[in-house]
Amino acid sequence: METSMYSAMRVGIVHFKAFPGIETGAGPIVETLEKICADEFWTAVEVGWMKDYRVRNTARHILDQSHLSVAYATQPKMLSNKFNLNHFDAGERAKAVDAVKSSVDEARQLGAEVVRLIAGKDPGDAKREEAKKLLTDSLHQILDHANEEKDGLALTLKIFDRAIDKKNLIGPVGDALDIARAIRPDYPNFGLLTDLSHFPLLDETPEESIPLLAEFLDAVHLGNCVFRDKSHPAYGDIQPRFGIPGGETDTAEVVTFFRELTKSGFFDKPVRPIVSAEVRPVLAGEVSEIILANAKRVIRDAWALSQRPE
Repeated sequence: METSMYSAMRVGIVHFKAFPGIETGAGPIVETLEKICADEFWTAVEVGWMKDYRVRNTARHILDQSHLSVAYATQPKMLSNKFNLNHFDAGERAKAVDAVKSSVDEARQLGAEVVRLIAGKDPGDAKREEAKKLLTDSLHQILDHANEEKDGLALTLKIFDRAIDKKNLIGPVGDALDIARAIRPDYPNFGLLTDLSHFPLLDETPEESIPLLAEFLDAVHLGNCVFRDKSHPAYGDIQPRFGIPGGETDTAEVVTFFRELTKSGFFDKPVRPIVSAEVRPVLAGEVSEIILANAKRVIRDAWALSQRPE
């Protein structure tokens, strides 16, 4: 008998990717958020930077009405400002830490239960271990700030590509595990987030990586990427729609991902994990609402197919 996907996970959407133009913390944030909140398919939403406190207040009012689970992603603020939590310059690293601390405060204003974190640029082989130590120290500072209020706020570090687009320190599965093992013993509210769209960019597969990450894996993103053709408009870590010509991910790949997550026990957590689609319109003529409908169809079909015997 097929298990409802809603009994296994909270199905989310990344707001600032679905509606491009709001990544800078401004623009039609409230109007687009209302569209997600009014769509009963989604049971979670991942929001980002909102510069204006009045916008945050309005967003909180909408979110409170919606009954959606809320995650707050620091990527828009960090990437827009080129903040780096493993910067070798102490002053620059302090700026990045302060930016994330302010994001933690914004997340609480929005009623978020979890904050998504991102490491900085990879410095190369010679300095990577030093950068990992700096990142670990930054995460300690951020988690200490987050834990000042005993409200259970969680933090997850998102795994990015290293060689093609974001060129992030974290990174391949081994380095992600090093950070998780250094942090989790002292901070049980810290975990990892992996993204289906990043496996091809890392030259890894879910079959290889999910079992290794399982102990620390608290959330996942569903997305697509293009990396074989540098002239493609969606080349890199852009998160185009599922099934885009030249892309790496469609329904079959999501089916495999769901099966690997099931085998690892990801869906057996006491609290249902958030599984969010991270997709956006990229090609000329693409429309956010249709891209969202695409994602919903793929998620529904992939979950149903993943329940069948292999």
